Amino acid sequence: MSVDLGRPVAVWRPRPRTSLRVDRRAVAVGLVLLAIVCVLAVVSLAYGTYQLSLGEVVGALTGNGDRRAHTLVVEWRLPRLLFAIGCGIALALAGSIFQSLTRNPLGSPDVIGLDAGSYAGAVIVTLVIGSTAYTDIALGSLVGGLLTAALVYVLAYRRGAQGFRLIIVGIAVAAMLSSFNAYVMMREDPQTAMIVAAWGAGSLASLGYSQLVPFSIALVALLPLAALLARPLAQLELGDDAARSQGVHAERVRLGATILGVAFASLVSAAAGPIAFVALVAPQIAHRLARTAGPSPVVSALTGAALLVSADVVAQHLAVATGLVTVTLGGLYFIWLLIREYRRS
Repeated sequence: MSVDLGRPVAVWRPRPRTSLRVDRRAVAVGLVLLAIVCVLAVVSLAYGTYQLSLGEVVGALTGNGDRRAHTLVVEWRLPRLLFAIGCGIALALAGSIFQSLTRNPLGSPDVIGLDAGSYAGAVIVTLVIGSTAYTDIALGSLVGGLLTAALVYVLAYRRGAQGFRLIIVGIAVAAMLSSFNAYVMMREDPQTAMIVAAWGAGSLASLGYSQLVPFSIALVALLPLAALLARPLAQLELGDDAARSQGVHAERVRLGATILGVAFASLVSAAAGPIAFVALVAPQIAHRLARTAGPSPVVSALTGAALLVSADVVAQHLAVATGLVTVTLGGLYFIWLLIREYRRS
């Protein structure tokens, strides 16, 4: 017996009672996005104050280039590129998780205040405690994000946590935390405060392999958890009752997904600062490209990587922080999305 799903899919049956359904459009979109990321990667490695040819980039990566090209590509530009790809993936997955939890395209860490909470945790660790170690900043960001998530959930809870209420409360909490961060920085030494402020703008410029190694280990450890939660989250979008009827523990999945989403967002904040709007935009672009029922984690991750790498290329061209580019472009999308959601409601 065959079932018409209304769109072309491929079914893989490795065992008699096991099958895997793959959406062909999502696969095609993912491959195109992967190709775009590869092209942008070459542009990122070749472009800069000293421009290199494609042959020089390939030679530097394979160890056959001259010393100058090796220094530019491998030691300076490659860590920044890998950070852009990794941060784009982490932010897109965080946005996909929270948009599934809130069942609202406005649900993302930067909108509901989690980025501001992670930033506040990092500010406290850096300026109040006085530690600049990556692990301490990462732990402070994670704790700040989790406490902010708990606060938003408690304040928005009223016979359940309705998605739009979470977003409104999150915007208010983010505004208060932004004021707190500004107050703490104003009380510190101007030079130190400027360093933290520059980090808060979201920049990939000063990152190297010393930060890339722990970031990559944490990201690789979190990705399997995101894969495990993808199906329960999709079932949870149908409603708690429908999800429970399919054997999903709604509260456990919601709690685990919240912690995982905060971990993804905090991982980026600890390394590069709060890079805004990628988590908001990437899942929605992926959703419209793949035309899936909800945000597709894999397509969202590739979209996030493509967006952040392209934003970083523009930022290098303009000599500004990467976060400034994402805020400018994402802010316009955010305004359009707010108008669209208001008209729909």
